[in-house]
Amino acid sequence: MIVGHAVRRGSVQAHMMIRMRRLLALLVLVIAVGVTAVVLAVQQGGAVHPVSGRVIAGVMGHQGAPWLDRGEREQEERPSLAIRELQLRPGMVVADFGAGSGYYTERLAREVGSSGKVLAVDLQPEMLALVGARARTLGLANVELVRSTQDDPRLPTGGVDLILMVDVYHELAEPQRVLRRMKAALSPRGRIAILEFRKEDPRVPIRAEHKMSVQQAVQEFDAEGYLLDRRVDSLPWQHLLLFRVR
Repeated sequence: MIVGHAVRRGSVQAHMMIRMRRLLALLVLVIAVGVTAVVLAVQQGGAVHPVSGRVIAGVMGHQGAPWLDRGEREQEERPSLAIRELQLRPGMVVADFGAGSGYYTERLAREVGSSGKVLAVDLQPEMLALVGARARTLGLANVELVRSTQDDPRLPTGGVDLILMVDVYHELAEPQRVLRRMKAALSPRGRIAILEFRKEDPRVPIRAEHKMSVQQAVQEFDAEGYLLDRRVDSLPWQHLLLFRVR
């Protein structure tokens, strides 16, 4: 009887230890998910743009890279149409600013050809590693990686024909400083193109702080000496706005 009681007590204690370990593992998982959510949604953000009053969104962390390469992106956003509207030519130098996983970088590199160049610019080294791996796998020798900072795109002076920001501009922590430095990087024919989810359309299934209106974009660019050169509204969810220096 004493032996049996000891065995049962040992069994209960072992069971309790297993439950405690499982609860601890669940707690660690919950904490990890919470941290990841913060990294994905709010690395910085909450500041207000002094010109438009727009709330600056947080940066999507590198953990969100698979979303950029989702299979349904072509249907939802029509990036192939957006690239056609950019009217790229072989030999151009294009900066994919906020390149992310390299989804657009790859397509831009094919458009400008071996005589052109794509500068894949990103703040996060993890994203640049993804772009570099993608370029090597696809044999895209015309892709150059550039690590930017929050207020400096680190682009060559006067040598860039197009700076493209795809769902990136609204996340810039220092948009005014970045636009001023981009101005110095543009060639005489250079333009800045931004793709942003339409704030004017409540049917676009994106959080409000990750949308922009045409009015907001024009206000902010105008304050830094840019003019709206062309507007494309044929995309399903986004505005494509092209600016030139005034």
